[in-house]
Amino acid sequence: MAEYTRKQILDEARNLAQMLASTEEIDRFKQVEAKINDNQKVQKLITKIKALQKQAVNFQAYEKKEALKRVEEEIDRLQAEIDDIPVVQEFKETQGVVNDILQVVSGTIAREVTNDVIRSTGGDVLAGETGSKSKNNSACSH
Repeated sequence: MAEYTRKQILDEARNLAQMLASTEEIDRFKQVEAKINDNQKVQKLITKIKALQKQAVNFQAYEKKEALKRVEEEIDRLQAEIDDIPVVQEFKETQGVVNDILQVVSGTIAREVTNDVIRSTGGDVLAGETGSKSKNNSACSH
């Protein structure tokens, strides 16, 4: 079996990242993100929320509970307004698709590494046990 250096593995990871960045799903994500950045309504709401978040931090620091509660309610209202904008919903959907793809890829890599370790030690992939575990279990303890 071939052995690889950490650098070779990282180079392959970068290649895989470039492949992923070239997928239709990532392309769509970039397009929708650009639409959000160009959407004046979304940008104004985000600016308002950021300003209110700064106020909230100050109110919290000075223990102004009533004022903090009002500001947090306004932040929630503005966030809900943003969430109702179709391009924001589209952005969240594409973000979810991209996250799913990344989870599948990382899960596949982890699973394949684990299975390779199990196979290379003469273990049982279905049981998820390495050969060293099954050898320890079969040893007589008397």
